[in-house]
Amino acid sequence: MTSLPLIGEAVAVATEPRLAGAKIGVVTFPGTLDDRDAARAVRLAGATAVPLWHADSELGDVDAVIIPGGFSYGDYLRAGAISRFAPLMSKIIDAANSEAKLPVLGICNGFQILTESHLLPGSMIKNDHLKFICRDQVLRVENANTAWTLDYQNGQEITVPLKNQDGQYIADEKTLDALEAEGRVVFRYVGFNPNGSRRDIAGISNAAGNVVGLMPHPEHAVEVGFGPESLDGIGGTDTDGLGFFTSVLNKIVGGDK
Repeated sequence: MTSLPLIGEAVAVATEPRLAGAKIGVVTFPGTLDDRDAARAVRLAGATAVPLWHADSELGDVDAVIIPGGFSYGDYLRAGAISRFAPLMSKIIDAANSEAKLPVLGICNGFQILTESHLLPGSMIKNDHLKFICRDQVLRVENANTAWTLDYQNGQEITVPLKNQDGQYIADEKTLDALEAEGRVVFRYVGFNPNGSRRDIAGISNAAGNVVGLMPHPEHAVEVGFGPESLDGIGGTDTDGLGFFTSVLNKIVGGDK
C-alpha cells in the first residue's frame, strides 16, 4: 500500500537546489480563501512562499506573484472591483507592465481582479445558470509558452478543481478574435462549459505571457492522493496543477523553453 503524506505536511517535489531561492508572493485580501493553499503549492514546487497583504505599500523582492481565489470584499459591487484599488495592486500592475515583466497568476477571484485592474482584457459575470458550481474540470492547454505553463505541452489535457459563481468570461467579439489570433487563450474547457464562458475560455494571458488568469484552481491539484483524478478517461492525474508552480520557477531561474 502506497504511503501518503499527512495533511499539512508539505513536502517539496522539486529538489533542484537552483529553485530553492525563488520567492513567490501570495496576496491576501479581506475575503481571500485560498491563499494558504496557494502558498502550500508554492512550497511543494520547491520555492519560498512570501505572504503579502493587500494594504502593503511594497512588493519586496518577490520573483512572482499569485493572486489567489476567494470572495475579496464579499464580491460587493462586482467580483474583484474593490480589490483592484488596493495599495498593493498598483505595485503589482507596475511590476507586471515593467521591463522586468513580473510573472503574475490570478486564480478565480484573482482572475477577476486582473480583469478589473486591466492587466487582462474582458470581464467576469455570473455563471449562465446563476448557481455556484464546484466540480473537477478538464482543461486543454492552448498555450504552453507563458511564464505559468512552460511545464505543459500544447494540447495537453489536465484536470483541476473548479469552484465559482462569477465564472463566466465575456468580451466583445473584437477582443475575443484578438485573443485567439495572438495565442492568448491559455486554457479552454473540455467536455463541458461550466459557466457559459465565451468560446469555452477558461484562462487567458497578456501579450507578454507573464500575466495569466484562469477560473479553475490548480493549487488544489498538487498532491498525490488529494487531488482530482481523470474524468471518464480524460485529463491526467491528481497533481495536474503542480505544473503552474514549477513552470514559473523554471522561468525565474532561466530554465524556460
